[in-house]
Amino acid sequence: MSLTIESRATLNDGHKMPVLGLGVWQAASGKETRSAVATALQAGYRLIDTAKMYANERDIGAAVRQSGIPRDEIFVTTKLWNSDHGYESALRAFERSRRELALDYIDLYLIHWPVPGLRDESWKAFAKLHEEGLARSIGVSNYTIRHLEEMLPSASVAPSVNQVEFHPFLYQKELLGFCRERKIQLEAYSPLARGRRLTHRVIIEIAAKYNRTPAQILIRWSLQHGLVVIPKSVRPDRIRENAAVFDFDLTRDDMDRLDSLDERAHVAWNPDHQP
Repeated sequence: MSLTIESRATLNDGHKMPVLGLGVWQAASGKETRSAVATALQAGYRLIDTAKMYANERDIGAAVRQSGIPRDEIFVTTKLWNSDHGYESALRAFERSRRELALDYIDLYLIHWPVPGLRDESWKAFAKLHEEGLARSIGVSNYTIRHLEEMLPSASVAPSVNQVEFHPFLYQKELLGFCRERKIQLEAYSPLARGRRLTHRVIIEIAAKYNRTPAQILIRWSLQHGLVVIPKSVRPDRIRENAAVFDFDLTRDDMDRLDSLDERAHVAWNPDHQP
């Protein structure tokens, strides 16, 4: 698969999203976050993923502006938090996030969680933001097939992205196929399973075969499944290591071995039973 760190996935709205990004969940606000983003941008990352809940939007925006990289080359994602659902509430929350980031527009605005009752009204607000160009792309996070099936028939615009937990131990094959058929880009958060399975025997064996780290194998696996991948780190060495995944390919047999590790094992939220 011919991918580079500059590769971008074309979304259903025509915008292009980098295939590798930096996640900043739990990155402390202030110097730690700004330094991590600066390191990532210097290493070639062009996607930065934050959220209101992370409380570091202001630092993300500052790091983007201070990078000296043209704004249109950097793809910034943020998200609507659960307490801000509803049409007017979602519009107000977006403006607060945009002010925190101090950016003219957001590249991708996501519903963070499928909150029951109000998510349809929130999506109407998202459609308005998209139409006005304030949110260039809009999408969802933690949506299962059931949530998408409920949403799509009445939505005036389909989500461009669905960001979900995705790694070999939670290989969401059916969701991947569903989204691919509907041209919704699937994006993997916690692609390293928060580091909890990096010593698994199969991961170790495959990493040794390619002379790579276990983390690099997991990131490459997601990329070869056609996902956008956002590993989280604030350590400069790990940020650079996570980006060094574009000069090798996993064989079909090794992809199959990794696929077979699926245990439906969540390390983050499990939306399966969310009404």
